[in-house]
Amino acid sequence: MREPVKTHLPAVSAPLEWATMADGILYTAQIPNREDGSIEQGDITAQAELTLSNLRRTVQAAGGTMDDVTQVIVYLPDPADFPGMNAVYARSFNKPYPNRATIIAQLMVPGARIEILAYAHIGRRTAAKKANAKARKAAPKAKARKKAAAKRSRRR
Repeated sequence: MREPVKTHLPAVSAPLEWATMADGILYTAQIPNREDGSIEQGDITAQAELTLSNLRRTVQAAGGTMDDVTQVIVYLPDPADFPGMNAVYARSFNKPYPNRATIIAQLMVPGARIEILAYAHIGRRTAAKKANAKARKAAPKAKARKKAAAKRSRRR
């Protein structure tokens, strides 16, 4: 079941959420949207920086980091914007980079020069960390029980 992720971005009247989670996977689409709802009107560098910042903040709101992002689809209306977007993108992720496709397409938001669709696997790592912490916490108790049982059997 999908659950919305509360982000820093303003609510929209369109039938969409900025981000949703299901089974530990974050699904999100980001544009160069400011917190007041306006669109950044600068060049591709300014728009890519804001869009990727929105992505980072959304991933963090879901409990993850940019290292959890596994796939990114970048939409650009102008192929000449690719080098500028790519430079900002390279600074936004650590190696190994997420799988990525870049598609040239007309965007629905007037003035937007970039839209990013991203997927991040967050829940399994978080669940695994919790399970490992629980196991570490239980290990001393289990060890103490084994030791007590061994002591009892030696007495017999």
